[in-house]
Amino acid sequence: MTTDLLTLPFRLAGFALWFAKEIVVSSLTVAKDSLTPGHASTPRVVRLDLGEVGDVHVAMISILITMTPGTLTLGQVGDGTGPRSILVHSMYHEDTAGALADLHDMDQRMARSVRMGDRA
Repeated sequence: MTTDLLTLPFRLAGFALWFAKEIVVSSLTVAKDSLTPGHASTPRVVRLDLGEVGDVHVAMISILITMTPGTLTLGQVGDGTGPRSILVHSMYHEDTAGALADLHDMDQRMARSVRMGDRA
């Protein structure tokens, strides 16, 4: 637990840098699509299964997804008990599998950056 507490600032800083890069890359993609003729978007709605996580986890990943240009969290599926899922609108993923892979990657990176002990 002490090691987790000591590494927390570094893990958070690492995640913040990674997320800032994602914001820049996504912003450039949206800007390019907006400024060029035609549309490169491939809009889709995907269901991101989060598993057995708490309200704070769902809120955090939902906020991060919505902050990323080209994606939007539409809401939570179900009543909030049992395994959790959220619906995400994505504008620039080629296919559903790619969208889910990127979203799961963000979820895992966020969870690792704030993890204390055995909890996610």
